[in-house]
Parts: sequence; structure tokens; C-alpha cells
Amino acid sequence: MRLHRNWVILAAALVIGAGAALTAMRYLDDRVADIERRVEQRTARAVVAKEDMGAGEALDHARVAVRDIPAEWLHSSAISPEQFDRAAGAVLGFPARRGEPLLWSQLQDRRPPTLSARLASGRRAVTLSVDEISSIAGLLEPGDVVDLLLTVRRNQENLSVLLLQDVAVLAAGARTVAAGGQEGAERRYSTVTLDASAEEAQRIVAARTVGTITAVLRGPGDRAKLPPLRRDALALLGLEQPLMRTAPPVPVIYGGNGAPAMRAPLPEEPENLPRLGRSTGPFPTATADLAASVNSGPISRPTTSPTMR
Repeated sequence: MRLHRNWVILAAALVIGAGAALTAMRYLDDRVADIERRVEQRTARAVVAKEDMGAGEALDHARVAVRDIPAEWLHSSAISPEQFDRAAGAVLGFPARRGEPLLWSQLQDRRPPTLSARLASGRRAVTLSVDEISSIAGLLEPGDVVDLLLTVRRNQENLSVLLLQDVAVLAAGARTVAAGGQEGAERRYSTVTLDASAEEAQRIVAARTVGTITAVLRGPGDRAKLPPLRRDALALLGLEQPLMRTAPPVPVIYGGNGAPAMRAPLPEEPENLPRLGRSTGPFPTATADLAASVNSGPISRPTTSPTMR
């Protein structure tokens, strides 16, 4: 009985060992087949996310990795390692899961910055209408620096005023980037947009309602400030007319019937004319003498015109 039990245990052990051997052989065969398939299958390298990333997050080198992925499973718009420099810094428009290849379609559309994005804090963009002359024959380009001259008519005179200096051009027409091409190529636009402070923008808007604004182009690197200029057009050309000096009024002396002569009173007498008390002629030499002569009797005035002496 005891011998029979031993044979049973031995037979069970043989069966278990044979099963384990068969299982091991099958596992090894599967692994070899998988390795052979990987060797035979073509793979491609792609950029994958190291961690889950949400929409709005920016891509950088620290948050991605490079993996070999079967080419037949790889999406056509996947980002390759050679292309990632162009995608670095871009913002995800859709979430990315860990280990998944990153796609170009997941990135937000990188549009050029708006005009408002080009303005520094506290600055304003103000637009002027221009013609062939005020736009310097259409050669003003974004990035140029100009001075603004205002010509206005006031009190029957044409005045020229240096309105603003060192003003940057933001846009020429709808262009915010300088146009390339051959020199002298024709460029048509009817407005220019300038970068100005809030106060300067108010002055430009007020100036364009009262006169003509002309842009004067500066050279690269020229930031010199000119003295304020406000002169009439003739003075700028050296054609101003000299002021006419008016002669002092001629004194009128009344007399007649032997009465002492006296001058008509003047509002203001020039210093070079004789005054009462300093005359050496027939005039009274003092105020008392003048009063005595006047009180001695009335002065009769002729019916005819007075005689000039």
C-alpha cells in the first residue's frame, strides 16, 4: 500500500513538470516570435509626452521624450525629433496623454501678433491720412522714425510748427512689416499708423483737424532733439518784411489876436521834443506864467482856419 502511494506521487510530479516545461517552451516561443516581428517591422522615431499635459500648456524639451514607434501605427502629422525645434514654445490646443505621440494638429494656430500686442504699456496707436507728399512718396515703412510738422493758417499767416519728434511708424496702410522687394517698387497706401503716448495722440488728433501734417523721415539711429519751431512761412524763407517805424506826431500850435501861443496837448510826448519850462522860444517858461497869460483874457478864435506859426 505504501509502495503504491509513492508511485502516485511520482507520477503527479512528472505530470506537473511536463506541464511546466511545455508552458515555458510556449512562452519562450512567443517571446522569440515577438522579437523577430520587431526586427522585421519598420519603426520611426516620434516625440511623445513624458507626462499628461492639458490644453494651454507650452511645450519644452524637459516635458517630452523620443520613442521608436511602428511606422504603420504612427500618425502622419506626428512631430519628429528633427521638427521639435519649430514646435518648442508652442501652446497645446488639445490635451496630450503620457506616452502618446505629439501631433502638429494639437498645437494652437500661431498667428502673427496683433497690432495691440506691439504697443508698450501706456502707448497709443494713432492713424493719419497721407498722400504722396506726406508719406514721402510712399516710401515710409513700418519701423521708420519720423518728425511731424504742422502747417496751419492763422491771422492771415501760414505758420509752421514742429509738432512731434522721434515718432515710430507702426504700420503703412495695413502692413506692419517692412515690405521686401526691389528698391523703388511702387507701394500704395493712404494711411500710416504711429506709436505715440496718450498726450501725443491727443495732439496729433487735434492738429489734423486744424492744418496739414507732414512727416519728415529720420536716418537710422538719429535721435537728436531739435529746438521748438514756430514761425510763419515767410520768416522760414527769410522773406519777412521789416517793421515800419511811425514818425512822432507833429505838434500843432494855436495862436491869434496877439495872444500867447500854446501847443495842443499830446497824450505822450517823445523825449526829444521841448517841454514846458524848458523852452527858450516864445513859449512861457513856467507854469505860473502860462496860467497868468491864459487868465488875462479870453482867446478869440478867428472864423477862418487857424494860422500855423
